[in-house]
Amino acid sequence: MKQKYTRTTFEVEAEKYEIGKGMEDGYEAWTKVITNGWVSAQGVVQITREDGSVVCPFIRNRRGIIFLHEGDYIIYDVGGERHCCGEDKFNKRYRPI
Repeated sequence: MKQKYTRTTFEVEAEKYEIGKGMEDGYEAWTKVITNGWVSAQGVVQITREDGSVVCPFIRNRRGIIFLHEGDYIIYDVGGERHCCGEDKFNKRYRPI
């Protein structure tokens, strides 16, 4: 049977993702992201390199690779793990202190 829960209150650090700030762990080719169907392509950040190739930035955590979407925040948990949260949900779940 399902039980209701509330999130535990804890402090995190977070910052809105910005291209060129070195916040990501790496990049994957856009064509590979689409071909493998890893994520919905809508809103995924795409960066066009000087050679014309298009790549998508990602971060890694214990769940695997997380591709960054436009407006995402990167959340740094107390244990050092990082997560992504869309701007719409971030503003509902977190408040500045």
